[in-house]
Amino acid sequence: MKGKKILGITMGDPAGCGPEITVKALARKEIYDMCNPIVIGDAGMMKDAIRVVGAKDIEIHKVGDVKDAKFQFGIIDVLHLDLVDMSTHQYGKVSAAAGEAAFQCVRKVIELALAGEVDATITNPLNKEAINLAGHHYSGHTEIYADLTGTRNYSMMLAHEDLRVVHVSTHVSLREACERVKKERVYDVIKIAHDACKRLGIDNPKIGVAGLNPHAGENGLFGTEEKNEIEPAIKMAQAEGVLAEGPLPADSVFSKARGGWYDIVVAMYHDQGHIPLKVLGFVYDNKAKRWSDISGVNITLGLPIIRSSVDHGTAFGRAGQGLANETSLINAIHYGVQLATNNKN
Repeated sequence: MKGKKILGITMGDPAGCGPEITVKALARKEIYDMCNPIVIGDAGMMKDAIRVVGAKDIEIHKVGDVKDAKFQFGIIDVLHLDLVDMSTHQYGKVSAAAGEAAFQCVRKVIELALAGEVDATITNPLNKEAINLAGHHYSGHTEIYADLTGTRNYSMMLAHEDLRVVHVSTHVSLREACERVKKERVYDVIKIAHDACKRLGIDNPKIGVAGLNPHAGENGLFGTEEKNEIEPAIKMAQAEGVLAEGPLPADSVFSKARGGWYDIVVAMYHDQGHIPLKVLGFVYDNKAKRWSDISGVNITLGLPIIRSSVDHGTAFGRAGQGLANETSLINAIHYGVQLATNNKN
């Protein structure tokens, strides 16, 4: 085990798919070959997840401290927070109790990372309505991490295979997203994207910067944000040696990135970046009436700690049935290990 990175994996919303995909992922020996995982959550909930997926050969080891973990394949270490009343627990239901449990898992894993007890944090899905019902008024993981780590300059990155996207804004209205396209913010995100690629082992990353408007504004015909805000930000980054190009039409820049023109794309708002990633990573089998693949990773950049996450929601409609796909969580674990290995903090 010497040299392996310790990864803290949050349980996620207990009413969702997080516990069961965690069991499915940790039932793979390859995960223990690459890292030492510990689940942050509720031991009783994780035991029920074993029942749900039928993983009869897996055991739960309840601990109160990371140092007491066994990190042994076949045994899932759970840092027990006593969060779920299994006598009343229901899968697939939005509730304040489930939201509170999910939030406390996130709070704890952040504390562990800031204290240096885990090398990276991996998050399972939470439900935004549930955590707000519990009194924690955040729009998602990214904002929780930023607040609890005191980080002001951060961004969300999505990744699927060699396609990577980082966002100027995420969980705000489209009207507000347009207003947030400012030179200073675009420049900061270009630099964040550059640094992220370097940490992933890309020596001279090429960055494609999307425009906000159709056809990247068409020289001001369809909007002036490109000329007034995005282009000056690109020139600022270029002056520092960053290989950034744009503003580029958003309807083609992602195809170019997938073809190898760019190592990462700077998107101006949430859906501009999320849609191309999820078209690639989310594959629905209409005949089988199920998702045959849910791939992709969500990474928060600019934090003092590492956070990698699944790129999907709680799947309340199928939670508790053992049908959830663990691929995205496995991808998130791989990214967490890679970032922790190259971490210079």
